[in-house]
Order: sequence, then structure tokens, then C-alpha cells
Amino acid sequence: MSKIKLSDLPTRAPKDVEKKVIKKEVAKLADKIKELATKMYANKKHSLLVVLQGMDSSGKDGVSRNVFSKVSPTMVSAYSFKKPTDEEFAHDFLWRCHKQTPAKGEIKIFVRSHYEDVLIQRVHNWIDEERVDMRINAINAFEELLEKDNDTIVMKFFLNLSYERQKEKLIERIEIPEKNYKHNDGDWEQRKLWSKYMDAYENVLNKSKIPWIPVPADQRWYRNYFVAQKVLEKLESLNMEYPILKAAPNFDYKNAD
Repeated sequence: MSKIKLSDLPTRAPKDVEKKVIKKEVAKLADKIKELATKMYANKKHSLLVVLQGMDSSGKDGVSRNVFSKVSPTMVSAYSFKKPTDEEFAHDFLWRCHKQTPAKGEIKIFVRSHYEDVLIQRVHNWIDEERVDMRINAINAFEELLEKDNDTIVMKFFLNLSYERQKEKLIERIEIPEKNYKHNDGDWEQRKLWSKYMDAYENVLNKSKIPWIPVPADQRWYRNYFVAQKVLEKLESLNMEYPILKAAPNFDYKNAD
């Protein structure tokens, strides 16, 4: 397989794609995802883990809101990985991740994920390259365990945001009052390390056994459509049907009060 180079990947929608058409299509895709998510919940044979990774302001929350907007909260939930707590630091780096994985029938969204420990820690030189490789091997084994031992489908989306578009979105967080709550001075500090982050992401994308799905993320309407389409395709491939009763109830249910 040829090596992935982030500089070769698109960050915007194809020129022949119409925004108005695509935005309407997202709502249709969300309805279909709801139906298939309900079938998966009813069957309890599979689960779906959706990993969303990307630079600050790439739209991880926006994807989770829009793609799974129609799915019942009893069937889907999200977990946002922040700086590890003291208790989490005292354990191996995957300890806090495993307990957040989805049970059969459920969809779980990781807003950031177990990959933080080979991204931010590598960029800041908190771990050396030997430990990076060791952790990537552990991540590959972890994801293989989920897929092969628990029938968990692992879909990993890299939200590919351009350097220029990130600046625009970070400025919006300062200048638009209803977005002020998203502002963090630290995001601007991390931006200074952009090239190091791109190297770290490229390393991860090329060493993962379960392939990543790069998503053009500069335009939120196309980003949401792209992810929704991929999720729907994966759920459709399971060919799920609602489970039916193998035998009628052993009581006269038609005349029951």
C-alpha cells in the first residue's frame, strides 16, 4: 500500500458538488443511519466505534451532532478525551479507553481518542520514538481485539483541516459571541506546532492496521456529508434485519387486558 501524504489529501469538497444539494442529503443520510442503528441495537450482534481525530476546530463535535442527530440517545453516546487525570496517568495509556468502548448494539463516538497518546505526547517530546512505536503496536492490537473478539466495527476518521481554515475558525471563536465558549489560548499555542502535528498524524495514518478515512474538513456541510455517507455504507454492509420472534407467546395476548 502506498504511503499516505497529508499534503496530497484534499481539505475541500470537489468543485462540482453543490452545497444546497449536499446539505439536504445529510438529513436523508441521518434518517437512514437512525434506522440501521436501531436494527443494530435490536440485534445486539455488533457495535460501532467511531473515532474522530483532527486539529483544533476541525469539527469533531459538529460531525457527531449532525451525522448521528436522529439516533436515539439510548443507542449512541460520545466521549471526549481530555488530559488524563492522576488516576488515569497511574495506569497504562489504554486503561481509560477500554472502559469507554461500546457494548454490542451500541454506537460510541470518541471525540479525540487513544491516539492522543501518540500525537500530543510525541509532538511535545514527552515520549521518545521507541515508545511511540510501542504504543502504536498496542493500539493496533487493541483495535484488533475489539473487532475480532467483540464484533465491534472500528471506523477512524481523520478530519483534514487546512492551516488557513483553522485560523479562520479560531478567530470566529474570539469574534462571534456565541462561539466564545470554545476559545482557548492554548489552541493558538498548539497551532505553532502545526508541522510537527502533521508529521505525527502522517505516522499514525501509515502505521495503523485498520485504515483511517481522511475527510475534507474545511467546509462543514461537506465534512458532515462525507462522514455520514461512509458510516451508512458500513452499516448497510452488515445486511441487518429486525429480529423476529421464534415462537408465539404462550398466552392469549389478543384477549389480554
